[in-house]
Amino acid sequence: MKTSKQLERYFKGAANHRRIDILITVQGHEGISVDELAKNLRANFKTISQHTKSLVGAGLLNKKYKGRQVIHTLSPYGYAFIKFMKTF
Repeated sequence: MKTSKQLERYFKGAANHRRIDILITVQGHEGISVDELAKNLRANFKTISQHTKSLVGAGLLNKKYKGRQVIHTLSPYGYAFIKFMKTF
């Protein structure tokens, strides 16, 4: 069992409708870039970039540099969080 502080980090990290959309989109498109996320979600690149930064900081997304692009995948906690959301 995680501590209450650890759980708070995950919940605060995903406490936004855009961030939830990002997690769901990344689940369906592993290795997606920020640019592709912005296009899929019809949102501003800078907005999506900031939200992915928060999700990475919360431990729900992993990021990897591929040339000039930053690609994202779900972390193990990201998968667990999506599973939780689906059962909620």
